[in-house]
Amino acid sequence: METTLHTVYIALGSNLENPLEQLQQAVRSLQTFAINLSVSPFYGSKPLGPQDQPDYVNAVVKFDTDLTAIELLDKLQSIENEQGRVRLRRWGERTLDLDILLYDAQQIQTERLTVPHYDMHNREFVIVPLYDLTPDLQLPNGQKLSELYQQFKNHQMVVLSK
Repeated sequence: METTLHTVYIALGSNLENPLEQLQQAVRSLQTFAINLSVSPFYGSKPLGPQDQPDYVNAVVKFDTDLTAIELLDKLQSIENEQGRVRLRRWGERTLDLDILLYDAQQIQTERLTVPHYDMHNREFVIVPLYDLTPDLQLPNGQKLSELYQQFKNHQMVVLSK
């Protein structure tokens, strides 16, 4: 039986307990099941939500997987939990956040999962590293990432590592 591989993009974010190390550890955990893993540069960014929290470290990874979208979500939540994720408040501080941005060109709407990520088009800390990985990407709605990137090309994020 032939295995079907799905191309996925995952956003990584952390602003607690050595955020750069949190993301590096998350990448190592993803490597245990990801095929052809690519990692964007790591960026330092201001918090999206409450401003009384530390700055974030953000990145995007791209890889192939034979997991279903829900199986992938379960794996990501397991990695978050292993790294001490606690949800204190909406858009609040966290040791690790792993969000499925894209799963092939599929549009998924379930109680547990919305893909593409519902607000990715408004977040420079998603669009800029996503563009770093795949500038010619076309989103499931037909929009070109390169067009979306234009509103963020003068971003204020700082590259922390490549």
